[in-house]
Amino acid sequence: MIHLITEVSRLTFIIIFAIFTYDCFAALRVERHGRDSKRLYRRQTAMIYLFLINGNLLLFLNTNEPKIFVMMAAEIVFTAIAMIIYKKIYESASKAVVNNMCMLLSIGFIMLTRLDQSKALRQLLFACLALIITCFIPLFLGNVRLIKSLKLFYIGAGILLLGIVAVIGKTTYGSKINISIGGIAIQPSEFVKVLMVLFIACMLYQDSSWKQVMKTLLLCCILILILAISKDLGNAMIFFLTMIVMIYAASQNALYMLSGAGLFAVASVIGYYAFSHVRVRVLAWKDPLSVVNGAGYQISQSLFAIGTGGWFGAGLYQGMPKRIPVVTTDFIFSAISEELGGLFALCLIFICIANFLMFFNIALTIKNRFYKIIAIGLGALYASQVFTTLGGVTKFIPSTGVTLPLVSYGGSSLLATMLIFAMIEGLYEYRGEKEDINESETRYEEKKRAGGARQ
Repeated sequence: MIHLITEVSRLTFIIIFAIFTYDCFAALRVERHGRDSKRLYRRQTAMIYLFLINGNLLLFLNTNEPKIFVMMAAEIVFTAIAMIIYKKIYESASKAVVNNMCMLLSIGFIMLTRLDQSKALRQLLFACLALIITCFIPLFLGNVRLIKSLKLFYIGAGILLLGIVAVIGKTTYGSKINISIGGIAIQPSEFVKVLMVLFIACMLYQDSSWKQVMKTLLLCCILILILAISKDLGNAMIFFLTMIVMIYAASQNALYMLSGAGLFAVASVIGYYAFSHVRVRVLAWKDPLSVVNGAGYQISQSLFAIGTGGWFGAGLYQGMPKRIPVVTTDFIFSAISEELGGLFALCLIFICIANFLMFFNIALTIKNRFYKIIAIGLGALYASQVFTTLGGVTKFIPSTGVTLPLVSYGGSSLLATMLIFAMIEGLYEYRGEKEDINESETRYEEKKRAGGARQ
């Protein structure tokens, strides 16, 4: 009986997710033309709840543990509260962005419960904490002068946090990526990404001259260099790609983009010869089966899982995703592909692409240049992390040890990503009259100060 239900659920998972994915791109068209489609958003919301109910019922049938129903109720309540809070705080924000965030979180909840129930519970608690913190984002974004005044704080705090990790951080798989505070592992680089975006926007929104760009590049490269010293090369790549996109967006100079590509190539070669674990990962990337009992074991298991899942998946509890090392963090996409299927995995990729497009659509609607650069930076940051993660687990690029935003287990990653989504919603909220007022007030204060100085 359970086997039959599992077989049916393979199709229901894909149908639910396919409908949601279609609506993601339909929402892009609706929001681009300024139309409100309540029916579309209600259907998306219904798909999220159906996914949670379908997934948790199947989890219960395979485990016979009543606490699964408690988790299901908590996940449904969390999703409902998140949607209500975002609707109240960001009255004119993008509903599609909120729905996408909740769906990706739901996928993470279901898969983590399948792989490790204790981690699923902690992930839900992290999400609740992140939801509380993101409620204060509008207060921060509403004060544009405060954001701009903290320019030195962003870069100083970033260097300090990464420096602490480089000195006393815990080494995991050859990289120093986190520190332990009260028994809780914190990964500061997840938050420094956001600080870097704010810093670059502060530096370049008014002046994108060559001299100013070089100052920005130099200070950001200090962050990247510290990450390289810590052997956290995955995040170093994300930082670099985000920085180059933001510099190009602020300056509109294609030469910076080309120079960045050349610099990235040179840095990759230097990293290959400077770090032995990079050479190991490149070897595993080129021919994982030749070192399947060593460095290539992780990526080989990932590819086996993706391949054996086929288009429709083996079904929850019918695969062997636990054979993949660090499956709950770096390689959760492989577990999803194996048990929920290739079609489901493709829809997941499409939702990530839809998020990226929504972020950039929002950036295009923002009139305020400062906010626009921030939105572009957050979009580039999200896209870089998704590309780095999916590229590593599918052998498109060498494995980098980066989590899939909102889906993989990790408190720091989850909180930082929900901050990004909340900031995007806040920027969307302030895209019109409010930001014009803030900008006008800023210019007035600057002129006032300048006049006082002349007198």
